[in-house]
Order: sequence, then structure tokens, then C-alpha cells
Amino acid sequence: MTISAGAPPTHHTPAGLARGFLTGGVIGASLTAFIGGCVVEKVTLIVTGLALPAVYGLVFSLLTLPRRAREAAVAPRTALAMIESLEAVGGETSDVPVRFDLTVAPDDAPAYRVEIRQDVNLVELSDYRPRRVVVVAYPPDRPWKARIVKRPTPEWEERAATELLDSAPGPAMKSENPEGLAGGLLTLLGLLLGTAAVLLLFRADLFGSGGSGASRGPSSSSSSSSSSTTTVTSATGTVTLGPGQSMLDRGELRRAVESLTRGEGRRRALTVVVQDRMLTVAFSPTGVKGAGFDPRSLPYDRVPALVEKARATLRADSPRSWQLTADGVSGSLTLRVVVTGAGGTGTLEADGRGKVLRRGGS
Repeated sequence: MTISAGAPPTHHTPAGLARGFLTGGVIGASLTAFIGGCVVEKVTLIVTGLALPAVYGLVFSLLTLPRRAREAAVAPRTALAMIESLEAVGGETSDVPVRFDLTVAPDDAPAYRVEIRQDVNLVELSDYRPRRVVVVAYPPDRPWKARIVKRPTPEWEERAATELLDSAPGPAMKSENPEGLAGGLLTLLGLLLGTAAVLLLFRADLFGSGGSGASRGPSSSSSSSSSSTTTVTSATGTVTLGPGQSMLDRGELRRAVESLTRGEGRRRALTVVVQDRMLTVAFSPTGVKGAGFDPRSLPYDRVPALVEKARATLRADSPRSWQLTADGVSGSLTLRVVVTGAGGTGTLEADGRGKVLRRGGS
């Protein structure tokens, strides 16, 4: 076997660069799909993000299986080597990564220099020192893959203890495979393209109306305009008016109730709570017949007068807030108005037609 002293191995082959590009693409696509699927609650994206690395790893393993089988079938070569220098490069466990600069002297080839990285137990670290001769093993076609043999055969152990070696000229081959600028750029490019591919293929789920609806769940819907915001769920509905508007404005309360019941047929309510800029309807449970009342049957035109009469019961002329509650749980519809101000609280009760039954104040 002929080894050119100091000839560095060729790491950046087209196959290696392509592998780095594909790996970056898989990483970008899988992370984007998984995180996007969790955000929009899309099972397809989540499964894609989890399955893509597994499929890539399986395909890569199958494609490289023949090469790995050929390499495993080749018996490693054994040789003596001298430690030129060593340096611990980290580690907080019992095994410390150590970078070795070795002169390897095969029996049937010229000596060469190689730089390797190998874990060494802390207890055995003192046994490795510069100028010491050790036994190494390496594949015949990849001499930079040398590894120090910790327990050589008695014959090689005796040779390592008795023979002396001279240093080989550098530069040293490197067993590690540095990425380099080209490899790093291709990996980054693959990552970006993988991310862009997922965003493009699933743009409807991630950015469309379907994706935004999924994030709120199937039982709720929401809409907004410059003047109000409407939210409807299976149990409640809420309308919030914008600044400068009031439920006491002409037709405003009717429009708010209709916006909550539009398309729901004769959906009934247990309670309706009206405040100056907010309407809240608690709907009766689905499938329960006869419970509650039709919120569209409220005496809309009577509400401003009822609030005004409740305000008249206060001792002060500047009420701070008011609230009307329509309750149909007991069977007959009852309206209750509560007005709060600096002078106390004023109350009023009326029937379903808006006829005042009683008034009070404190």
C-alpha cells in the first residue's frame, strides 16, 4: 500500500455536498411543518414534520448500506504511531474528548501525519503523553480514520514498548470532516428552501381562512367591523360596540341581537345581558326543547325608556353605568334594569312587554 505523506483526504465530494444540502432541506421542512401544524392545529402538518426526518434517515441508511457493508468487510490495518501532541477539547464526563496529532508508521508504507479526535477516560489520560508510541488501526483506503487501540495484542504491545519512531513531516491529515464555507452555505440554502417549500405547499392551511378558523376551534366564530365585534360560541354570543356608540341608540340593540341569531333558526336564550356598549346572550343547551325564550322577542323600543325610568330613581343626576338583564329561565320573561351612580343604585323590573312592575332605589 502506498500512502503519500501529508496528502490530505478529499472531504468535499459532490456526494457530500449534496448530502449536506438535502439534510438542511429536511431539517427546515420538518421543523416548519411541525411548528406550523401545532400553531394551526393541523394534524397533517404535525405528522409530516415528524415523519419526514424518519423517512429521510431510512432512505439514507438504505442507500449507504452497500458502501457500509463493503467498508465493514475490509479488515483494518494495524500500525505503530507516535504521539506528537495532544489536547483535551472539552467534556464534563468520565470520558474526555482529546485531539491527537500522530505520526503513523505502517510496516509497508511511508510514515504520515494524522490528526484525530478520540475519547479517553480520565483515569487513563495520564498514560498518553508526547513521544509515546501507541498502536493504531485504520481502514486501508482511509488512513485518516486511524484510531488508537487501547488493548492491543501482546505482540503489538511489545513492539510499542520497544520500538522508536521518527516524526513524519506535515501537514497532518484530519480525521474530522470540517464543513467548510461551501458545505455550510449549501446546508443553509437547503434549510431555507425546505422551509419555503412547506410554506408554499401548505399556505392555505397556514395563512388562509381555514387555518385561522382552526385556531379558534370548530364551535366558535368571530367577526368584526369598524363599529362592532361579534363572537358566537355554542353556549354564548357577545357583541361589543365601538367608541361613541350605545345599545340605547335607535335600532342598535335589535341589530346586535339579530347578528347573534342570524342563521340559527329559532335559537332560544336563557338570559340576555345588555350594557351600554355590550350585549351578551347565554343560549339554551342544544337539544333541550322549550327552555328559555326567543331573544328577538325583546321589547327593543321600550329599553331606552326603562333605563331612563330607573335613572329617575337615583338621588343624583349623573349615573355612571346601567345594565338590563332579561331572564327566561323560570318560564315567563322578566326584565330587570340596574342603574348605578354617585347617588346610589336604582332598580326597575318589567314584564316581557316592557310594562313596569316595580321600581326602587338606594
